[in-house]
Amino acid sequence: MAKRTLTITLLLTLTAPTLTLAADWLQFRGPQSAGVAAEEKLPTQWDAERNLAWKTVLPGRGLSSPIVVGDNIVVTASSGARQERLHVVCFNGDSGEKRWERQFWATGLTFCHPKTCVAAPTPVSDGERIFAFYSSNDLICLDLQGNLLWLRGLTHDYPNSSNSVGMTSSPLIIGDTVIVQVENESNSFASGLDTATGSNRWKIPRPAKANWSSPVALTDPESGETIAVLQSPHYLTAHNPHTGEELWRYDAKCSSAPSTVVAANRLYVPSKGLTALELPTQSKEPAILWQRQRVKFTYPSPIVYGDSVYTLHKSILTCSDITQGEVRWKARLKGPFSGTPVIADGFLYAFNEDGLGQVVDLTREGRVIAENMLGERFLCTPAVAGGGLYVRSDGHLWKIAQE
Repeated sequence: MAKRTLTITLLLTLTAPTLTLAADWLQFRGPQSAGVAAEEKLPTQWDAERNLAWKTVLPGRGLSSPIVVGDNIVVTASSGARQERLHVVCFNGDSGEKRWERQFWATGLTFCHPKTCVAAPTPVSDGERIFAFYSSNDLICLDLQGNLLWLRGLTHDYPNSSNSVGMTSSPLIIGDTVIVQVENESNSFASGLDTATGSNRWKIPRPAKANWSSPVALTDPESGETIAVLQSPHYLTAHNPHTGEELWRYDAKCSSAPSTVVAANRLYVPSKGLTALELPTQSKEPAILWQRQRVKFTYPSPIVYGDSVYTLHKSILTCSDITQGEVRWKARLKGPFSGTPVIADGFLYAFNEDGLGQVVDLTREGRVIAENMLGERFLCTPAVAGGGLYVRSDGHLWKIAQE
């Protein structure tokens, strides 16, 4: 008898596709999962009296980043004594007014390390739908009005697919497939699901090791097709997003928290320090361009901007040349940091765990030009779109924008 699958599919007639604005921030680390925004007028200073467009209350805890779909700001949260209540909340980007909120019961395990929570993965959108993923391995698909389209309880379907400190890997959309990494010490796998129905397109085994990194997309230089790259503690692999077929492999240990970044047919991988890979053409293995073992990582992922790659370890921001990996300069910030910074118009915005937003001028060898305290605990990566910088704590969501 076929294994029973907890899948709820609503038979709804979809309306005409929603136009996605160029400024949208649809996933973890934004366009191309790069952490770089096409914004030119973000403020560098803010406080209670200036450049805070709005602040709104959130219904529960969350490490997940906000995403921006048109004028919708969507964020997830978890609440309850065991964080068994899952929230998806949508706000008006201009006013901060809540448009809708949906709540669900977690079907999987909700225990986490005290620092993290069930609403740790960042949701993703294809411009028409929102896919909210949680540490309980519940994947919820909603339309932009908050109507439930389908729900998958992946721990229900595949028992023991969890770890004792919580899951944080964020989903990725390529075409009509949403990709999730569910990697842990037991039933470890990655899966590609049909965006319309939530049914499996493919499911592949992954190393039985706890992993919190997120998948990224890249364009294959030969075929021009978009492929998925999955990072795990034992290796990095590229896959056909529609079938799950492995296309090539970088067979070396990688970090389990910060994620790979892609730029100009190269991958910058948290592996043996920082490793730059050139995409394979004729072979089945990418070429190693350089490795810098002295570049270290905690939680933030690398960011490529211009001809430099930026890494943040504890309180040290390092700028390295993307051609050879040589360190250009280092700057000391006020840490510690859990979220990845973002870059816009030559400035790096980094929020430490105490809620201090530090603005770094990258043209002046990492000079900190402003420190702005919001006074709550921050563990998320900011989102940037439409002239606004969006950040969240467990209790609140802020929009920072020029007055």
